[in-house]
Amino acid sequence: MTSPVTKYLDGDALAVALTSGIHRVIGEQELLNRINVFPVADSDTGTNLSLTLSAALAVLNKPGQKHLGTMLAAVADALLDGARGNSGAIVAQFFQGMSDSAGEISRFTTYTFGNAVSMGSDYAHDALSKPREGTILSVVAAFANSIVHQVSEEREGEFPGVIQNALQRVEEALANTPNQLEVLRKAGVVDAGAKGFAELVAGMCAYFNDGTVVPMPDISMQYDIEPAVEFAEADNESKFRFCTECIVTAPEINRRKLREALTAIGDSLVLAGTKRKAKIHIHVDDPDDVFEIARQYGDLSAEKADDMHRQQHSTHDARRRFAVITDSAADIPDADMERLDIHLVPCRIQFGNHGYLDKVSITSNEFYAELESNPDHPTTSQPAPGDFRRQFQFLASHFEDVLSINLTGAVSGTYQGAQSAASRSSAPGRIHVIDSKNASLGQGQLAVLAAECADRGIDIETTVALVNEQIPRTRTYALLQDLRYAVRGGRIPGWVKTVADLLRLKAILRTTPDGRVTVGGFQLGSHNRAARFAKFIARRAPKDQPIEVGVAHAICEKDAKELAEQIRSRLPAVEKLTLSELGTALGVHGGPGTLLVSFMPIVSTDDIAGRVD
Repeated sequence: MTSPVTKYLDGDALAVALTSGIHRVIGEQELLNRINVFPVADSDTGTNLSLTLSAALAVLNKPGQKHLGTMLAAVADALLDGARGNSGAIVAQFFQGMSDSAGEISRFTTYTFGNAVSMGSDYAHDALSKPREGTILSVVAAFANSIVHQVSEEREGEFPGVIQNALQRVEEALANTPNQLEVLRKAGVVDAGAKGFAELVAGMCAYFNDGTVVPMPDISMQYDIEPAVEFAEADNESKFRFCTECIVTAPEINRRKLREALTAIGDSLVLAGTKRKAKIHIHVDDPDDVFEIARQYGDLSAEKADDMHRQQHSTHDARRRFAVITDSAADIPDADMERLDIHLVPCRIQFGNHGYLDKVSITSNEFYAELESNPDHPTTSQPAPGDFRRQFQFLASHFEDVLSINLTGAVSGTYQGAQSAASRSSAPGRIHVIDSKNASLGQGQLAVLAAECADRGIDIETTVALVNEQIPRTRTYALLQDLRYAVRGGRIPGWVKTVADLLRLKAILRTTPDGRVTVGGFQLGSHNRAARFAKFIARRAPKDQPIEVGVAHAICEKDAKELAEQIRSRLPAVEKLTLSELGTALGVHGGPGTLLVSFMPIVSTDDIAGRVD
């Protein structure tokens, strides 16, 4: 078969070449995850590059004739919006440079293509606060330099030969990365981001050579998950916890000052984009510091923060056959989150024009302080499907299955968002999404149960069946101190508050077996409220079997401790009782002073593990 491209490369041909290259990267994402050790061994470079480049496929596969300059501009914008991780942001900036170089031209010669990739390489290099050799930058530079050198000798060269020669230089630069970074040499791998870019070029080269287009791989069939390479924690380049990203838009962003402000609070900074739209990628301990700085330079969007410490722990734990993930509506004690390696997708909280990532960029105490003082009642919104999809694909690359336990679908679209993300992920059939029909501690108890099953090596089918059995047995009740927050949030009609205030009644919210959150009763006055609430719970909790109870509070810890003591005295069947802070899912409706109790029958994972064995 002859090459479809000789001396000229138009938009249609470039779209096919890029599609071929992107498919090749997606097919290698598991390998890229496995060898990812720099700058942080969080085993997600393959996932991040695949998600980033996949964002361009909608542009590249759009029907109709494609104008080169217009298409590259659309590709660059799509990549910027979809950029994930360090390598993803660098690749997005590379294509931004190509786009700016191409301008409005309708086709490339090898000479103008050389100019474009050279500018792309410069853009990618300049996007980093501390560029390092031995990374994706070295391979990008090798690609650009090879083409520029070839066209300097023959400005009217043919694309197949030029790209083939450039691929050879890319492969040489890739093989040299362990000689440039000690951490790669010690791990015995090449740089994962550099390998990803090399795969992109190889896929393009296949098309330039003879018209071969690498097909979209069926990675849902790739069940053999190899462990990540061995990696010493002392070699970890970043000591920060959260991989934080966001987009800033403004008529004109002062990129120099923005870079200076961000450099002072973290590392691994990549500032991609243009003076009108900038994508920030940085590793920090407090994501809200990033968001606060970014707001000073324009409008903020697409905030996200991934816990790299949790990711690293997951990739080195071979005991668990599946991973457990939930959304931040679940309230789970920190000790259980760490012990059982439960992953979290944050919901979003908006106070007027100021947004937060729940439990990531705002704590429970900070939330209640803001709730009391801010005239704007907060709105809570479900995580974007992309937030779920990114986490699902990362976890699916390291575990046989992923189990997502979500906020009740009767009051939120979170469950539906998780379902949508699972169906569009690269691992359909291996991501299991459950509607907890609960919230707060009840949802958290179900997630902990699932994680304990994973910790004992119980299979996913048994665990899903067990969780579904426990859902209708799990109950949550919240005693509200002040109904004004529930009225402001639309959970309770205003007339209910008027009557309750007149009669000095305190409302009790409850979850129903079908997942609704409704008024479940009232309590007269505030005198001895913990003891009387415990009596209310005791009348509804099982008496004939062991149970576990969770108690949560909205900045009223003393009352919560008294409530826990009262419950223990009234319910001898309580075998496990936890005390924690109340999160935003029900806290936004209860406000400060809210007490919450969830209970669920005890299930012995030891017995289940024995039966399975």
